[in-house]
Amino acid sequence: MTAVRGVGQFYPVGSPLHALDPRAKVVATAVLVAGLFFVDSAAGFLVAGTVTALLVAVSRVPLRAFVGLLRPVAFIVALTFLFQVLFLREGATLFQWGFVEVHEGGLRMGLLLAARLLILVTTAGLLTATTAPVALTDGIEDLLSPLKRLRFPAHEVAMMMTIALRFIPTLGQEAQKISRAQAARGADFTSGGPIARAKSFVPILVPLTVGAFRRADELAEAMESRGYRGGRGRVRYRELSFRVRDALALVLAVLAVGTAALL
Repeated sequence: MTAVRGVGQFYPVGSPLHALDPRAKVVATAVLVAGLFFVDSAAGFLVAGTVTALLVAVSRVPLRAFVGLLRPVAFIVALTFLFQVLFLREGATLFQWGFVEVHEGGLRMGLLLAARLLILVTTAGLLTATTAPVALTDGIEDLLSPLKRLRFPAHEVAMMMTIALRFIPTLGQEAQKISRAQAARGADFTSGGPIARAKSFVPILVPLTVGAFRRADELAEAMESRGYRGGRGRVRYRELSFRVRDALALVLAVLAVGTAALL
């Protein structure tokens, strides 16, 4: 059994979160993600962070899995923090050196945005780490099923979303293999300025894009050869059932988000 290395990989283990209905987990995740944008205080983010940490502990997914999950977004979080600290000049001046000024408002906003990004990524990782891809597809399809009356392809959209999540870690692993192969051939991804570093990633992006299209073609051919023709006429091996614990999980998610927003 291997640990989760990123968004999209399922970690099969027994936990209360794994036992929840996928529809409840999708709705609860959407509530938590949407509610984070209404949180704008340190106390609110402390509550949201505490709830997220408790969910990680309850999920029984190894902590190293979430560390690996946050590693790819560390650069984005750091860049967001620096932009807010260096360019948002609100409040009292905390530090000044030449044209560089750090204000209280910029530091506060940088910390809040960094916390929001980390919680968002961890919440998304919890959903995919505790929900099997097939169950996730069924849950999303059921949530979108009322739109079928408007001829909305609920099954196809749910399938595309699940496949996209599934291939995120695969593309990450392939990008790592390509970068190591290019580095073994003498490629340098660390020296030079930002423009030079951006150009150095072209030898990685080109084969990665070609490989992604190749995988998409192979997956399409495999699905067609097995008789996949969309959701029409398809049945499920396991039917979803919404229980009391699922309703309780939704209520707790709403209460947590409401408390964090009000603080």
